[in-house]
Amino acid sequence: MTSVATIHPNAIIHPGAIIGTGVSIGAYSLIGEHVEIGEGTRIGPHVVIEGHTRIGRENRIFQFSSIGAIPQDMKYADEPTRLEIGDRNTIREFCTLNCGTAQDVGVTRLGNDNWIMAYVHLAHDCQVGSHTIFANNAQLAGHVVVGDWAILGGFTVVHQFVRIGAHSLTAMGSILLQDLPPYVTASGNPSEPHGINSEGLKRRGFSKAAIMAIKRAYKMLYKSGLKLEEAQTAIAASAAPELQPLLQFLAAPGRGIIR
Repeated sequence: MTSVATIHPNAIIHPGAIIGTGVSIGAYSLIGEHVEIGEGTRIGPHVVIEGHTRIGRENRIFQFSSIGAIPQDMKYADEPTRLEIGDRNTIREFCTLNCGTAQDVGVTRLGNDNWIMAYVHLAHDCQVGSHTIFANNAQLAGHVVVGDWAILGGFTVVHQFVRIGAHSLTAMGSILLQDLPPYVTASGNPSEPHGINSEGLKRRGFSKAAIMAIKRAYKMLYKSGLKLEEAQTAIAASAAPELQPLLQFLAAPGRGIIR
């Protein structure tokens, strides 16, 4: 543990923890033996970080969050599974991020530059990409995969093993029981598709031509009356590179897409 970190005297840090330079840890926070915290990360007061947890650089973790606790899975038998958090993430108050399980890859992952609002839950073995936004009370069950730039509205609830594609968007209170393809917006219980995330794509620099190609693919998938396999064939006939993530998503095994 380096002496250059700023640690409140009421924080409890295990001697085995690895604390990078420039880290700050608030009062009454508890850092466990197998925790590694990267340079410049700020931990607020009353935060518990335990388990085999690795946190990258320049993250902000706010008060009362529980990071790296054992999974809420009755099959868990104290295996040394992990939680890995990347760089520059913001994790707000009362969030819970659990370690993985031996029944899956054994690690829960959160990428870089994510904005995780209050009361969010990331269950065991979730794999979350980068640049996502999870609004208050978004809840992920185990084994969920979330692509880059996805946005989950407040109180979105995601069934275990569901996949959420890159640049997708859910409305407040959405219940996702099946996979949400890239670029698609969804709402409802259970969620249904409602067009593409055009505004988000504009903000991220997608050209007008690219957005039009994605809109055409959406219509083939949801408005043409084609069966899923037929829609995939029709979409594949387009040369637009922006459709490759969609085609790869549709070709991969999952819980079936919302339709």
